[in-house]
Amino acid sequence: MINIKKITFFNRYPSVFLILLIGLLFRSLLAFWLLPGYDEGYYYLYTKHLDWSFFDHPIFVALTTGFGVWLTGITSPFTLRIGTLILYTASLYLLYLTSTKLFSETSAKITLILASVIPIFQLAFGIITLPDSPLIFFWSAALYCAADEFFSKRTKHYIPSYRLSILGILIGLACLSKYHGFVLGFCLVGFCLSSKNHRSALLSPWTFLGFFLFIITLFPFLFWNYQHDWISLRFQLFDRFSPVPNAPKTSYNIFNALIVLLVNIGLLFPTIGFPLWWVTPKSLVLDSDQLLPNKKLFIYWISLPLTLGLIILGGKQQILVTWPMPGYWGMILLLGFYGKQWLNYSKIWVKRWLFGSAIAINTVLLLLLLHLNTGVFFQSHEYDFLKGFLTPETDPTTELIDVEQLRKKVKQSPLLSNHLKQANFLFTNAYYLAGLIDLALEPLNDIPVTCFSYDRRGFDFWPDTDQWIGKNALYITLKRFHEMPELTNEFRAFFTDIREIGKVEIERGGVVVNVFYFYEAKNLLKPYVSTENSVR
Repeated sequence: MINIKKITFFNRYPSVFLILLIGLLFRSLLAFWLLPGYDEGYYYLYTKHLDWSFFDHPIFVALTTGFGVWLTGITSPFTLRIGTLILYTASLYLLYLTSTKLFSETSAKITLILASVIPIFQLAFGIITLPDSPLIFFWSAALYCAADEFFSKRTKHYIPSYRLSILGILIGLACLSKYHGFVLGFCLVGFCLSSKNHRSALLSPWTFLGFFLFIITLFPFLFWNYQHDWISLRFQLFDRFSPVPNAPKTSYNIFNALIVLLVNIGLLFPTIGFPLWWVTPKSLVLDSDQLLPNKKLFIYWISLPLTLGLIILGGKQQILVTWPMPGYWGMILLLGFYGKQWLNYSKIWVKRWLFGSAIAINTVLLLLLLHLNTGVFFQSHEYDFLKGFLTPETDPTTELIDVEQLRKKVKQSPLLSNHLKQANFLFTNAYYLAGLIDLALEPLNDIPVTCFSYDRRGFDFWPDTDQWIGKNALYITLKRFHEMPELTNEFRAFFTDIREIGKVEIERGGVVVNVFYFYEAKNLLKPYVSTENSVR
């Protein structure tokens, strides 16, 4: 007979499968309607220039971006994101298993719900095609493997096992996704050093085998960098943080670091970000359970070196919003653990916290999606039922480009269509624009796209521009670059003639949010090479 008293809210809660399915369907909806960003266009070009590795990222982002395109034969913003949608669902399940291994099924369900709704996790890990998606998948797999290795109930005292070797492969695969994988490896070594119960792992034969397998796994990255004078490592460790020439020097500012922290909390969503940072120091309190301090120490090591390190670095350097997020991925395990403790005080408040956060976050995301497709929040738009508050100049979402509208308007213009058919290649002045232009115009005329810029990133390693000497091109750029005549004048030295031939206005809700300018460039005279005097 069923004991009614033992049935709790979380016993009645929808299954893990249902949570994962609902999350996947919601993210698929966003992925279908969300306009592509600069990074996604750039990574799409990776799929057209497959190699062992790339200048600014290892290989996996090319594979995850290309997966949906190769599977369906269709190139669209949604198909670029199919790999990300699948991987993030698997990452959530691995995080759930890790929490179950460390704590309990109830803690794991709370962790799963939190990770499923956090906005920056949904966007950066689960919708947009970025290196962070394969990174967080292999990161999650490594965390589960490590939790199973270090906190197994198979033996009373820790004994190193073959899982250490598997861990070496998983960390290597994380490194082939994004360089954050190296940080995870160092963090796990740090945990073993600081936990006397687990120091034996460092000298285990399984660890040495794991390190060997780690190096073998890194072969694509090592091979490509060996061929290119280790340029990726030099860029990521040094060149990325080099000051822009002639730019004023900046000193360390602690308020900038505080801003990075607050931005992180906002992206996690305040109802989750603030509790997360509240339970983190709270976990320092000793527990009666002897295993619990080691489990918390494990979570500290896989989280805080990355999150705190980048927050501190934010006082001096620009920190991209996705950089610290893998650290927060581990910290969510702590919040899930404390969420279970809070159930003992008030089940109803925990329920309201989780569902209230989910409803608020997903409502905000849906409103954002509505604005991206209709411009409903602009001060002047074609809809009469709502008065907006944004202008194209103050709206950061104008960085997202409607490639289908760009394609449609070029196709409708006889002048631009004719010049596109006659061109031998396309070029733009920013590496991040090239991919979006290719996404838009490839169906009309599949010709090469390149970049003429002081910062060419991957284009320095893709087909050389000397193959197009004597050929004609179309130069396509945005309004803000069109209004820099010195930039266009720089390109005149490489062609017999460059002249403006037209423009395309990208609208949202009847409001012009972007303008693309088209130039005819006749007869490439010499390969493009940037100089110190190139316009920046």
